[in-house]
Amino acid sequence: MSRNQRIGLIVAAVVVAVLAFVIASPGGDDEADNAARTTPGKLTKSPTPEVTQIEIRGGEVAGGPAEINAKKGATVVIVVSADAPDDIHLHGYDIEKPVEPGQPARFTFNANLEGEFEIESHVAEDAGRDPLLGTLIVEPG
Repeated sequence: MSRNQRIGLIVAAVVVAVLAFVIASPGGDDEADNAARTTPGKLTKSPTPEVTQIEIRGGEVAGGPAEINAKKGATVVIVVSADAPDDIHLHGYDIEKPVEPGQPARFTFNANLEGEFEIESHVAEDAGRDPLLGTLIVEPG
């Protein structure tokens, strides 16, 4: 067997080995799948975050200001609906969103700051009324 034939056989063997590895390897490198997998063959489902609803009617918070409790690291979901246009501000996290009748403001974020944070209406504040819609309390995880 000539030198060139031996090199050709080695190259062919390497190509076959690489193809076999690629074909036999598990597909996908999806972070979501890897994050959910805790032990081989078992998947865990992430808990669905609780949604806190705040409703503004006639410039007032229906049922009074909300108290929202969360652990640090948790996903927080707050939905604010109103019967008039407004701007809603979550202090500390500096998230501000508009709300319109039929178009609620949806706040979804990771509670990565500990403490108490006010949720306020800019329209109520500008009108000289109490702007407090609720308080987010984030405790250590």
